[in-house]
Amino acid sequence: MKLKDMPIEEIELLSYTDLTYLLLKESKKSMNTPSIFKEICNLLGYSDEDYSTKIGDYYTSLTIDKRFVLLENNEWDIRDRHSVELVMDEEDESEESEEENEDEMEENEVTEEDEIDEVIDDDIDDEDMDDLSIVSEDEEEEE
Repeated sequence: MKLKDMPIEEIELLSYTDLTYLLLKESKKSMNTPSIFKEICNLLGYSDEDYSTKIGDYYTSLTIDKRFVLLENNEWDIRDRHSVELVMDEEDESEESEEENEDEMEENEVTEEDEIDEVIDDDIDDEDMDDLSIVSEDEEEEE
């Protein structure tokens, strides 16, 4: 049954999103938010003031309802009329780059021994080395 043929009592029982679904299905074309809601307000006999105060909530209800899709031209349509294009190349590339990053991280990992050597090297200046001398064990025991 078309919306125009439905009695007002029956139309009033439907939610805004249900009315939107029926409008889009009957019109077989996408529509922008103000146009759809204006038609709904006309069907329900709402004033321009009602339109102004309720359109924000109406828009929110459209964004939540999974039956609708917002197109690039800012018009709403029934999701069933549109296919979703999955681009696997981008996902595959990102997975590969993550694996490459992990491999690079493993190659660049510093062991604890390497860190200790670096700290020791960093702490010793060449000037400090000038004052040092090699002492044998015998000489050390004498002292």
